[in-house]
Amino acid sequence: MNPFKELPKTSKITYSDWKALCPKPYDKAQAGPYTKTRIILMNGTEFEAVGFLHHFHRHCLNNDVRRVLAEVRRQEQQQQKRISALKPINETILEHTIGYEQLAVDLTADLAKKEPNPFVKAQLDFALLEDFDHLYRYSDLLDMEEGVKGEKLVGGYTEITPGRPTISEHRHPNDDVCHYINCWQDALITRLHTMIITAAEQQTMNYYMNLGNFYHSEAGRKLYTEIAMIEEQHVTGYGSLIDPACTWFESWVMHEYTECYLYWSAIQDETDDRIRKIWEEHYAQELTHLKIAAEMMFKYEGRNWEQLFVGGSEFPALVKLKENKDYVREVMKQVRLTGYKENTMSIDQMPASADFFKYQRQVNGSSASNVASHDVIDRYIKKFGKDYRYEVKPNAEKTLRDRTVDNTCLGRKQGC
Repeated sequence: MNPFKELPKTSKITYSDWKALCPKPYDKAQAGPYTKTRIILMNGTEFEAVGFLHHFHRHCLNNDVRRVLAEVRRQEQQQQKRISALKPINETILEHTIGYEQLAVDLTADLAKKEPNPFVKAQLDFALLEDFDHLYRYSDLLDMEEGVKGEKLVGGYTEITPGRPTISEHRHPNDDVCHYINCWQDALITRLHTMIITAAEQQTMNYYMNLGNFYHSEAGRKLYTEIAMIEEQHVTGYGSLIDPACTWFESWVMHEYTECYLYWSAIQDETDDRIRKIWEEHYAQELTHLKIAAEMMFKYEGRNWEQLFVGGSEFPALVKLKENKDYVREVMKQVRLTGYKENTMSIDQMPASADFFKYQRQVNGSSASNVASHDVIDRYIKKFGKDYRYEVKPNAEKTLRDRTVDNTCLGRKQGC
């Protein structure tokens, strides 16, 4: 599929009425896990579109350009409101969070398996193990406080078991900044991956930042605070992959192309006919946005869209949200890695003077009991005798198989 061959004849945008922006929510007991995660993904995609167009607007001196940005942005806002309204009111903050973390695990795994740039793939694999652990921490809290089993929400597609312990994920900001890709030399799929994962993690960070304080227990509020800080680290790392040399107009074209790519991916896999129709309508709207962005780049920079797609503009392999248990288990071999400048390194090879250890002492203090992600598991074990997990076989990392104690040194202390 080549979206540029489908561009509409007109660049005119029409807007929806209020009724269209308030569709019937899905039934949380009937909707499939990947329908829910797909909705989260596309909601985050629209958040990214709106945010980018606002930033472009604020850095643009030409009011004629800013008016066009405002017109496109208004429809992007309508799309976001429509998607957001699909979430039912009876789905709790924490139940919805499980969807966020299942998306983080299976989206990241899907991208990593197809990623040709070894550095980008390494970053995806690295953060994957952290989101995997977040799913475990939130699931234990969910069962302990709401009596809901996470395995039911993930549909059995994604395991719920420890990854890189969240307490071990607290790194100094210097160690989250990565090398950026080259938008002229790297493959189109790499450019798409960096934009998609950044937008997805940005939305997760925003969700935890804004809704975590509405959670009903102190333990939960603290857990959201801690994991929101990890999401800040992920957004820093993934965001630094994106080529900063792209112009505003080039970035605009790539944003619209990415939205077309994701909506087309969603159309192919969506099992709910009513929601697939929404994806189809939004895809048609994004084709108009892509046409406008390409026309604006030519008008103000004198460059054709083909110059951004020298290797071709056909969609590469589409995003597919599906089971990735075997892949995640394979990546668990990297559980002892931590960040070191632009790269990753085994905790046992880190110099004693590394910023990682200084930062760990500053934020975690001298005892793991001060850390919310550990406290949640500790409370669960004290209440039920062992932690909550959903595993098809024992954890891939032998030191994480003991269900009666939370491992707080793996990937954090040397010699663990």
